[in-house]
Amino acid sequence: MRSLIVTAMAIAILGATPAFAQGAPVNPQIDYSGFMQLTLEVAPYRETRRVSLDDFMGKAGDEGAIILDTRSAEAFSQGHLKGAINLPFSDFTEEKLAKVLGANTSRPILIYCNNNFSDGVAPVATKRAPLALNIPTFINLYGYGYTNIWELADVVKIAEVEWVTSSSQT
Repeated sequence: MRSLIVTAMAIAILGATPAFAQGAPVNPQIDYSGFMQLTLEVAPYRETRRVSLDDFMGKAGDEGAIILDTRSAEAFSQGHLKGAINLPFSDFTEEKLAKVLGANTSRPILIYCNNNFSDGVAPVATKRAPLALNIPTFINLYGYGYTNIWELADVVKIAEVEWVTSSSQT
């Protein structure tokens, strides 16, 4: 039922968008309606891929699994989950994702963001919930063909996880 409501809302929004109504210039490299369609496609799948901290950490031990931190390089260096690799969201391209994640698009990819932590201080300052980095990261990974994405669902304190800074890694 929820997905029907979301679909109806998206159709209404697309139909009422001034750019569509007024024939705004078309940029073939920006496809908002395609993004909306992808978001609607991803939504029900994403709900089945959100896991508890225990399951998240368990999946991190799966063969070929990657914990992907898409925050800025600066935030990553200030602290991240032990074993995580960094590719800032703003750097996502097909080529960079393949270089960092490898050619196997079905390998387990685990994601988390600032909003998974209740501390609310740097390097995990809380963002507005609809703008949490997990959301666009999941959508983009899926859109680039990665099919085995797992998202941390829990909200935890940094002290409850293995947390490292670049200077504390050996």
